[in-house]
Amino acid sequence: MVARAETKTPVHGQPLDPEAWLAAVADGRSDAELKVIRNALDRARLAHQAQTRASGEPYLMHCMAVAEIVHHLNLDHKAVAAAILHDVVEDTEVTLDMLEQEFGAELTSLVDGVTKMGYIDELRGAAATGSAAHMNHAESVRKLLLAMAKDVRVVLIKLADRLHNMRTLRYLSEQRQRRIARETLDIYAPLANRLGIWQVKWELEDLALRYLDPEAYHRIASLLDGRRIDRERHIELVKESLFRELGGVGVQAGIAGRPKHIYSIWRKMRRKNIDFHQIFDVQAVRVLVDSTADCYTVLGIVHGLWHHVPHEFDDYIANPKANNYRSLHTAVIGPEGRAVEVQIRTREMHEHAELGIAAHWRYKEGVHYDEGFEKKVAWLRQLLEWKEEEPSADEFVNRFKSESVEERVYVLTPQGRVIDMPAGATALDFAYHIHTDVGHRCRGIKVNGRIVPLSYELSSGQQIEVLTARQAAPSRDWINPHLGYLKTSRARAKVRHWFRQQDREINVTAGRASLERELHRLGVSGRQLEEVAEKLSFNEVDSMMAALGGGDLQTGQVVNVLLSLTGTEDGQPPSLPSRNRRAFPRHEPDDFRVLGVGNLLTNAARCCRPVPNDAIVGYITRGRGVTIHRRDCANVLRLKDGDRDRLIDVEWGALPDRVFPVDIHLHAYDRPGLLRDVSALLANDRINVLGVNTSTNMRDMTACMELHVEVTDIGQLSRILSRMGQLPNIIEVKRKVR
Repeated sequence: MVARAETKTPVHGQPLDPEAWLAAVADGRSDAELKVIRNALDRARLAHQAQTRASGEPYLMHCMAVAEIVHHLNLDHKAVAAAILHDVVEDTEVTLDMLEQEFGAELTSLVDGVTKMGYIDELRGAAATGSAAHMNHAESVRKLLLAMAKDVRVVLIKLADRLHNMRTLRYLSEQRQRRIARETLDIYAPLANRLGIWQVKWELEDLALRYLDPEAYHRIASLLDGRRIDRERHIELVKESLFRELGGVGVQAGIAGRPKHIYSIWRKMRRKNIDFHQIFDVQAVRVLVDSTADCYTVLGIVHGLWHHVPHEFDDYIANPKANNYRSLHTAVIGPEGRAVEVQIRTREMHEHAELGIAAHWRYKEGVHYDEGFEKKVAWLRQLLEWKEEEPSADEFVNRFKSESVEERVYVLTPQGRVIDMPAGATALDFAYHIHTDVGHRCRGIKVNGRIVPLSYELSSGQQIEVLTARQAAPSRDWINPHLGYLKTSRARAKVRHWFRQQDREINVTAGRASLERELHRLGVSGRQLEEVAEKLSFNEVDSMMAALGGGDLQTGQVVNVLLSLTGTEDGQPPSLPSRNRRAFPRHEPDDFRVLGVGNLLTNAARCCRPVPNDAIVGYITRGRGVTIHRRDCANVLRLKDGDRDRLIDVEWGALPDRVFPVDIHLHAYDRPGLLRDVSALLANDRINVLGVNTSTNMRDMTACMELHVEVTDIGQLSRILSRMGQLPNIIEVKRKVR
């Protein structure tokens, strides 16, 4: 087991004992192999002799700890030696040529692979800010994947390096702890998961949670520790009962208690909105048997002994996870009426679950062919194509994270070929997965012989047929995340690339029209576009519009920057809301912060009803504190010069999960079911409707609808306005500003 086994390297303040460490990694290795490891240790000790870590320990201790983790992953002696030497080229005067002369080409290529990945350099990374830091981050991931495609052992050494760094993260500053922990949770834990190295994944996630949410981590850990003696006694009762029953039917099995993964408890509590005591798999046992048939025999015995907990059974043998994880999971009400999870798997499945791709690295030496291994390496090699398609580091990292999740769907082509897609992928995503040109020419999709919308979300087992036109003609709506046509980053990148190839003037025109439409819908002024373009690193507004039209920039990004600008505009006379207009009561005092002043009464203006992410300004009233308006509120813009002195800078406070009222104006050609469709759309987005007023003009058969709804922020408002605009017969839909 990798993750819970602490390294045997010395602790701070104790002398190094390389001989004792060599004895720990000698198991199953020949004298010749140990000699290579010993020589690597001597070279690293000499190279790092003057270096220490943040803890004050000799740097060699880190090299030995990483190498021991690699040893526990059952890798060969060259991988262990490369783990010892993984930092010598990066941090010392030792060169690759020197290593090759001493250790040969293969070991040197492993060290070179890790070195090319570079650190996500903690010291320089901490000094970097904004997009530059994120670009360096993405480039490190690219190098990781490039090295991985050449030799699987490189990424395993890197994961071992990250695991030991996380184990010693307490010696760094809090800011660096959080940055590295977030990076681990976003990149390295999903990578370990996708490669099936579950023990490494679990420990990386637990350690990341410890620094990202220490309060939750320690609370769950204390609850686990507080029940340890009682839990161990209960697990012994379960094991005794199972041993007795399995012996009676002649099944040879190994049974052990399983420590629960703290991060998975925390995630399940958040996902299901439940308490710690409502989780059924805090207490768990694992049963290892010789064959798949024995797995199902044990399952029958377990369900015969104890009552099965509904909805808590998963058959990952018949339906393996994307990383080839196979096991039976069930939860039962065991002895003393207490819930316990039982995992059942063969010893081969257990080896794969513990080591994942590391258990099969010898395939590269021609020992045997392993389909699961080949799929993982093929997946990693496919990622290398991304850097040619993605213009930004953010997109690359987001795509890596989205593609690394374990949930997948499996659909069929009309020819019966199985296609593996990320969970949540749409019918249009499928078209782009088949071929870029098929996606560009897609005009319709059939699922099981029935026409469905392009935004239809796929499910496993469905047969998908793409209907195409002769000419490629993607729609810019396809890259609008609010409309839900494309869920995979790769498909969106292909559409954006297509638009980038079109004429610049066309893109400028299309981008300007798209932005004006969005600003009009949201009721936002667009008079500060020069400043927006500058903040988004464009030399001119037209360049920003071309990026919008080409799909490299989203209207939401422009709107958010526009709303963050602080300038107000002079306007014509008066007035602020009359005393008969009272502030809307759903805002709390903590929603707003008056800059430079504390403990002032604040109220949201009813005339413009600001919602989170709106640019806001305060107006000092007589006797009613500060009234908060949107900066483009008509009443603010019409203030007289004398009254403008009463404006004060404010900003949004730390808002809890709450909703805010807005008014929406919808104009459409009247038809049966219009109100029903609008209501269904709002209900699907879980938006509460406070009031609706409709009227129909019988002369031109148009309908006007005024909706009073509650939203969480301006992003949700933009999304529902976009979706309403896609309904049949809609002429215009926009936010109404009084």
